[in-house]
This record gives sequence, C-alpha cells and structure tokens, in this order.
Amino acid sequence: MSTISEEGVAPRVTRTLYTPDQRRRRDATRWTLVQGILAPAQFVVFLISLTLVVRFLFTGAGYELATISIVVKTGFLLAIMVTGAIWEKVVFGQYLFAESFFWEDVFSFAVIALHLAYLYALFASALDAFSLMWLALAAYAAYVINAGQFILKLRRARLDAEVGQ
Repeated sequence: MSTISEEGVAPRVTRTLYTPDQRRRRDATRWTLVQGILAPAQFVVFLISLTLVVRFLFTGAGYELATISIVVKTGFLLAIMVTGAIWEKVVFGQYLFAESFFWEDVFSFAVIALHLAYLYALFASALDAFSLMWLALAAYAAYVINAGQFILKLRRARLDAEVGQ
C-alpha cells in the first residue's frame, strides 16, 4: 500500500534493473564479458551485411557475398541468444524472460524468427533473390529495434549504478 503525499499524489516507485545480489552475479560471471564482446561484433557484422544487402538490391551485384553475410549474421544472433540465456540463468536464475529483460527477450524471438525464416526460404528455395534480401532487411530492422532495447537497458543499469541503487 503506498502513501499519499500532501499534494494527494502517490510517490512513484522505481525498481532497479538489478538487485544488489544480481548485480554482484552479473559482474562476477564471464558471460557478461562474452555478451560484451558478441554484441558489438554482431553489430559490425550487421553493418557489413546491411551494406552488402543494400548493394545487391540497388545493383543486382554481389548476391553470394550478401547471402553469406546474412548467414554469418544469423550465426552471431543465435550465439548471442544462447549465451544471453546462459547469462540470464546465472544473473536472474532463469534462462529467459527474467522480469528485467522480459520484453527484450520476447522481441528477440521475433528477430530470431525473421532470421530463421530467411534461412528456411534460402535453403528451401522458397523465395527469389530479391525477396530473400527484403526478408533479410525486415529481420535487420527488427534487430535494430531489439538492439535499441538492450542499449536502453544498459543505459538504465549505468544510471542505477550512478544513483547507487
């Protein structure tokens, strides 16, 4: 039950991203470093791949290289998802959907679904080259949104630490 101030407004209760024990586990696990390495590496692979995909869509050249780059990007995505689930288990005691990262995890599955839809369409020859590249761009757009979610959480964790919570 919250108390009401003299102005008649209940104070806003803010919850930190990590409890002190979770923060300690986060800082102690090697999986934090793994995530810290994989995330920017995946972003670099994404930028290279995005360039190759857009080049193909504008010029029709470089289909094979663009395709390889999308497969590599998908590999990075799956690696960061698996190691991220392990990280969540160590920090929060569950593999996915910890309260602090619930919506990021939900959206991550949409990102993975789009990337895997691309792989399926590629290996099943279900789409032509241009449609495959547009599907890859849809997957990449979802990835950018998801990366933004995680960057906002990283910023929040830093702000929590500065406030000393």
